[in-house]
Formats: sequence, C-alpha cells, structure tokens
Amino acid sequence: MNFIKNNLANAITLGNLFSGCVGAVHLIIGDYQTTAICIILSLILDFFDGFVARALKANSNLGTQLDSLADMVSFGLIPGLAMFKMLEPFGNELFGMTLPFEIKYLGFFITLFSCLRLAIFNLDEDQKYYFKGLNTPSNTILIFGLYYAFKETQNFSFLFENGIYLLILTAISSWILISPIKMIAMKFKSMKLQDNYPKLALLIGAVLILIIFKTAGIPLMILYYILISLIFQKHLK
Repeated sequence: MNFIKNNLANAITLGNLFSGCVGAVHLIIGDYQTTAICIILSLILDFFDGFVARALKANSNLGTQLDSLADMVSFGLIPGLAMFKMLEPFGNELFGMTLPFEIKYLGFFITLFSCLRLAIFNLDEDQKYYFKGLNTPSNTILIFGLYYAFKETQNFSFLFENGIYLLILTAISSWILISPIKMIAMKFKSMKLQDNYPKLALLIGAVLILIIFKTAGIPLMILYYILISLIFQKHLK
C-alpha cells in the first residue's frame, strides 16, 4: 500500500510523458487533432500529479525531476515541433537568400529554451506563488494554439504567410520563457478577495475570450494571461 501511495503521483507524471510522446508522433505525421487531445490530457495529468502528491503527502525529489522531464516532452518538444511544422513551407529561403539549411529547424529554439526554463524553475525557490517567465504549458497552448486555429479555421493566416513573422514569434516565445517577468500562478496564499484579484481577472477574462473567439481564443487567452500578469506585477509576490 505504501508503494502505491508513494508512487501514484509519479505514475500520473509518466502518463503525462506518454501522452506527450504520442502527441509528438502524431504532430510529425500531420495529425494535429490527435496532438491537441494529447496536449489536453497532458495538461490534466500535469495538474493532478502535483495535486495527488500533496494530498497523499508523497512529495519527493524524484517526483520533481520526473515532472520536469515529462514536461520537457509534452510542453517542450511539442511546441518546438509545432513551430517546425509552421516554418516547413518556407524551405531554406530567408530575406531572398538561400541558406545552407532549412529554417524550420530554428523552431526547435523553443524546445531549447523550454528546457532552460524548466531547469531554472527547478533551481529557483522564489517561484512558489508566481512564475518567473511564461510557464511551458502556457507557451505550448500559445504556439500550438496558433497552429491549431490556423489549421481549423484559417485564423492568424498573416503569420503563416510570412516566415519572418514566425521567426520573430519563435524569438519572442523563447525569450519570454526565461524572462524576469512575473506571471500569475493559480496557487492561493489565502482566500481573501483582495489577494486574488489577478487570478479572478485572469479566469473571467479567459472564459470570455474563449466564448467570444472560440478556436481563435485559445492562443489569445495566453496573450491575455501575459497582459494581466504585466498589469498586476506588483501584486505577484
């Protein structure tokens, strides 16, 4: 019984990793809809592994390491692959020049900086009630959300028609992962209303964005998250 109690959260984390692996494979072969399902499953499992670990008082260093390693695939490799797919049509042409490599590989800078962001998070003890830089799940929702919205409804087509725009997005996404900007974390210090204004503004706004914009609202929701975090910087401690 103790074995199950001590390792249930780790099993959930490995489920996140498995889902991420399946999602990555389907993204490579062009089945982005299955990838979307896998990302949703990974998000759910990523939430519940920590919840279960705390509920069972089974937190461990092993669990912490497993969580980051699983996230590296689900929320590090997948957004890099999504940008890889976005840049694929542009071949090796950039600014009218022919490069010795295809620019799609630059999409993996998102994966590299996701890895760096996860390593920094593991070593930073300040990020308890807020994140420093955009967390990898949110970045995945932003990048893959743009790809998914374009595939489903042709939204954001201006991005997909210009490789330069996509490379700029890659650079911004990579930087914001390790930026010093404080981001709202859905962890509650207290139940006092004044302590939770940022979280309430985030939740209400995100729901409204999804209702109004539907599929296009998925990446817009993350942009709103960044905006609200910037507005409430002084409240994030």
